[in-house]
Amino acid sequence: MFLRFLLLQIKTATRSPMWQKNLALNLVIGFFLLLFAVYLLMLGLLINQIMNELLPRQDHFRLFNSILIYYFLADLLIRFLIQSLPMLTIESFLHLPVRKGTIIRYMIGRTLFDIFNLLPLFILVPVTFTIVIPHEGGLHAFLWIGTLILLILSNNFLVIYLKRLLGSKPVVVGALGLVLISLVVLDRTNLISLSGISSKIFGYFTHHLLSTFLPVGWMIFTYRLQYKFLSKHLFPDEMQKKKVEEIHDQAESRFLKSMGLTGSIISLEFKLYFRNKRTKTILYMAPVFLLYGMYFYPQNQNQYQDVILLIVGIFMTGGMMLNYANYAFGYESSYFDGLLTKNIDFNQYIFVKFYIAVLISTLCFILTIPYVFYGFKILLINAAMYLYNIGVLSFVLLYFATFNKKRIDLSRGGAFNYQGFGAMNWLALIPAFILPLLVYLPFRISGHPYMGIAFTGLLGISGLFFSRFFIQLITKSFYRRKYIMAASFREK
Repeated sequence: MFLRFLLLQIKTATRSPMWQKNLALNLVIGFFLLLFAVYLLMLGLLINQIMNELLPRQDHFRLFNSILIYYFLADLLIRFLIQSLPMLTIESFLHLPVRKGTIIRYMIGRTLFDIFNLLPLFILVPVTFTIVIPHEGGLHAFLWIGTLILLILSNNFLVIYLKRLLGSKPVVVGALGLVLISLVVLDRTNLISLSGISSKIFGYFTHHLLSTFLPVGWMIFTYRLQYKFLSKHLFPDEMQKKKVEEIHDQAESRFLKSMGLTGSIISLEFKLYFRNKRTKTILYMAPVFLLYGMYFYPQNQNQYQDVILLIVGIFMTGGMMLNYANYAFGYESSYFDGLLTKNIDFNQYIFVKFYIAVLISTLCFILTIPYVFYGFKILLINAAMYLYNIGVLSFVLLYFATFNKKRIDLSRGGAFNYQGFGAMNWLALIPAFILPLLVYLPFRISGHPYMGIAFTGLLGISGLFFSRFFIQLITKSFYRRKYIMAASFREK
């Protein structure tokens, strides 16, 4: 039955008109994934030699075990942010003589072949032969790799359960997140040593056969959590009921109502983001954008530090805005025809989108202000990049968005979902990251870096003064291309 379900989903995908349109992009993505897998395999084969050169007197097996806990914590976070949920059109099967348990086992079993489960093996399997077997022997190496595979699958089941639980019990997910953050903080402050704990735990699993029952039990427990959740909620009428309750429970803001059409559009945009999987995935990734500086700011200074700080500033204050403005019309592709039939002032409609982009970037900038702890120069750079983002980049992105002709299914979310991503989205990266560097570098080369930062910020301020003019240009482009966009959005 598993193969029959799989065959039906393959037929559904390949018979869709979007299959041919996205075939070239999928081939390119597949090529880069294959290339990445080859790199991981080479790293796994050469890691013993690398350790011999960098750490010749260290116990390589113990050292590798000490970093495994960091991998599994990072794996949990990355999976939660971008791993997709297993999907199946259950309405087509619930009225047939197919057991519900069979459907659930298929939905869970599909996740075993997720890319996050397969890529680690390209490192772990070679490490088993190059480090663990010479150090511990064949039997202990088998226990070691078996334990890691069980924990990888446990992470897979746990994350999918947590993502499903997020809608009904977000407090539980938030509490688990706080526990993970607390562990990292305690480790950074040297109150506990996660590396030492990791080395002891995985060393113990390697040398004690009976201890393998612990990861086996944990994997079964996470599997059962997901199975029970799906068995209780796998009913179309219950899902529809939840959606209706969500719609009626969310009261309209009086402030937004007082803004007329502008407030109505803002309210609809917020609902779109909070009710759809793909947009909610972007919201989950917001902390990644905002915490990006934690990696770069504590690093030692070097000759390219200014350039790096500019890129980080653009990314943190404008990353979320870039995603919103880049797909400003693509996210509405499912009801774009309906918009065209309404008596809407599209000049105001596009202005509201600009207004939302500014709000997003402003919120991101405010949340990055505490980085002033690493130096006042960082605050100046982030402020200049924020002004550039709202005064220049926002208009450019909205203009490019009028050339986006690819439909986006908001019910599809998760990793490696490049639906709706086209050539114009790549071109948008030029004004986003390259243009501010081209403005700044002449000042830096001439020995006036602060003038370069100030001039970049002034560009943004100047753009705000001409905002009405730019909005009109975007509106004209929208009117020229709205029927082309509508025709392309109809293709499924």
